[in-house]
Amino acid sequence: MATKPATRKAAAKPASTRSKIPAPVLVTEAAVDPAQPDLKRLELLEQVVARAEVKKKFAKPVLDAALALIGEALAEGRDLNLGPMGKIKVNRTRNLANGIVMVARIRQTAPRAGGNETGDDTDVKEVVADPAE
Repeated sequence: MATKPATRKAAAKPASTRSKIPAPVLVTEAAVDPAQPDLKRLELLEQVVARAEVKKKFAKPVLDAALALIGEALAEGRDLNLGPMGKIKVNRTRNLANGIVMVARIRQTAPRAGGNETGDDTDVKEVVADPAE
């Protein structure tokens, strides 16, 4: 006698064994203020002149050369590790008809509480000669 195979019904899983998807979290603590305008080359030049206390005619070729070298290094796909600015890593590049689009990641170190933001004096030990010398 032929028996009919038993049909199985999908049993509902108990609530404790269902995979729970965590709720999405919105991270806003490091958000950039959208009210800030873009930093253009001329404004950057003015700030460099003010901070370095040099004449504009001396700072302009140096700034132009530095920006050109940074752009060339990024176009080659090289990672940059530039002290106070941080470490820049190119993740993806895409060639378009009117230029190259790069997606990069910039990692900056947190500013120190001591107020020394330039990083010039880090890990420097002061050595004083003995009076007997």
